[in-house]
Amino acid sequence: MALTIIMYHYVRDLVRSRYPGIKGRSLTTFRGQLDYLARNYKVVKAEHVIAACKEGAELPENAAWLTFDDGYSDHYSSVFPLLYERGWQGSFFPPVATVRDGVLLDVNRVHFILAASSDTNSVIRKIRAYIDEHQEHPEVRPFSAYWSELAHSSRMDTEETIFIKRVLQHGLPEVLRNELAKMLFERFVSVDAATFAAELYMRPEQLRTMIGCGMYVGSHGAGHYWMDRLSVAEQVCEVDSSLEFLKFLGAPTEDWVMCYPFGAYNQSLSCYLEKRLCAVGLTTRVAIARVGIDDSLALPRVDTNDVPVL
Repeated sequence: MALTIIMYHYVRDLVRSRYPGIKGRSLTTFRGQLDYLARNYKVVKAEHVIAACKEGAELPENAAWLTFDDGYSDHYSSVFPLLYERGWQGSFFPPVATVRDGVLLDVNRVHFILAASSDTNSVIRKIRAYIDEHQEHPEVRPFSAYWSELAHSSRMDTEETIFIKRVLQHGLPEVLRNELAKMLFERFVSVDAATFAAELYMRPEQLRTMIGCGMYVGSHGAGHYWMDRLSVAEQVCEVDSSLEFLKFLGAPTEDWVMCYPFGAYNQSLSCYLEKRLCAVGLTTRVAIARVGIDDSLALPRVDTNDVPVL
């Protein structure tokens, strides 16, 4: 059975946003996409997909599943009302650290560093200077080595943008990349990370309201790590912490959905998810999902930019 799983992140009034350069859907284009989906697809619920994956239940022809990563406040203020008025369910995947603890993730620091700076080369110069200053660290390589490994353009980003993302997401040792991301965020965006995080992410009571109104909330890990880069013990901690949080919210913790941060997973993680009764896993691999053929713990999705707008 074919299933189009659509992946969203930022959905906001970009024109009147403080950071119109952030890569996301404007409310106008989002509404246009919903109109397109209403005309061409049957929007299904998470529960329908879980039943199809576990029990072979039939999905309608041209089924589409709407997924929203990272727990942004946009999802509560902009997405939720538009879905609710259509009688549609969205599936939302917030990391624990953002919603419960108010932690500003480095991945979001990077997004807004890029959105706030019109010149990526100025950001890269700061990164190069930082790497040069830390050459005595045993795990730090020359700048040229990072550039050669990480600076490869994608269909969405230039090589400069990809380099900035990757070196701050996983290229440098964790302590150093966290320090560098904070320094760049203070330089290009804001010195008040706590206030920024409070504005950026949803709150637990908002997620509970959405659940009460028929929306689905699943796991996106605790700290939004590349989970294929974690030890088995760290993977267990990430999964268990996220399940505790889902229970706290009143969301399902049996036959539940795992949405992998950065789409990253491996065999050890899949084995533990099975033990914890996870039914569906979502990646960032771009394709139409084939339910009953694809591994249910590794379903592909399509990006919002691949969906037409009426």
